[in-house]
Amino acid sequence: MTRRVLLVVHPRRPDAVDVARSVADRLIRAGVEPALSASDAHIFPPHTRAGLAIVADEAPAVDCELACVLGGDGTILRAAELTRGTSAPLLGINLGKVGFLAEAEMADLDAVVDRIVARDYHVDERMTLDVAVSLGGEIRTRSWALNEVSIEKAARERMLEVTVEIDARPLSTWGCDGVIIATPTGSTAYAFSAGGPVVWPDVEAILLVPNSAHALFARPVLVGPRSHLAVEVIADAEGSGVMWCDGRRPVDLPPGARIDVTRSSIPMRLARLTDSPFTDRLVEKFDLSVAGWRGTNRPRLAKLAPGSPAPAVEG
Repeated sequence: MTRRVLLVVHPRRPDAVDVARSVADRLIRAGVEPALSASDAHIFPPHTRAGLAIVADEAPAVDCELACVLGGDGTILRAAELTRGTSAPLLGINLGKVGFLAEAEMADLDAVVDRIVARDYHVDERMTLDVAVSLGGEIRTRSWALNEVSIEKAARERMLEVTVEIDARPLSTWGCDGVIIATPTGSTAYAFSAGGPVVWPDVEAILLVPNSAHALFARPVLVGPRSHLAVEVIADAEGSGVMWCDGRRPVDLPPGARIDVTRSSIPMRLARLTDSPFTDRLVEKFDLSVAGWRGTNRPRLAKLAPGSPAPAVEG
């Protein structure tokens, strides 16, 4: 059976297309077929598509062993849509600014392709959220999120008035700019910018963060993974809202709308090249000062050749 790797490329970055063509050439030489979804095929001029499989948009990753993502976190979130419900993990190569979800940087490109060819990676599963939007007791929309569900005011000049419910009991009513419900993976994204805590990815929990709420009690709340969260847009209020899942898939929220959020049974699969702890990722991505630290050092594993043993920890 032909091995196939889906390429998901930032569509508006010429350098991403050039890198993708380089990755595709290396995969072809190694006997692995690179694939593009039909909606992404246009970013490659016809004369550069040699050896690329063009697959249907409906389920582009269904026959792929992995999705290699070339871009930033936004491109990885788009790739998450393409791979959801399949066994293909995501492996992100950061071409953006922060790239918190990416596993490698451009400097590691050759080593990353070698690791893909050798199947030299392990897979982490990350919690996702299921979302249902209802009005008048009738479900209007279902969606999901890897990072966060963001409920926001639709008009700048009006606050959004909402009541938040946890496990079928009301918590508080707020006039606010919005409410963010995030996974641990999403705690370093929008929820972090709104004042939420950083939650380690292996913590099973759901994070609720009010956004600019006009209330005495408007602190972030961390609940268990089996909790059922709901946000109701107050029916007799003047302001309406909009819901975004991972900054994508917007849904209008008129007065009276209800948003129910629970843990999803479908996790997101992320390919990992290193066993470095989450602390190292925080330090690197946020450029945190660690001056004066006298602990142990761990070299970057992403630069190892396929099959190389992990380096010894130095005292």
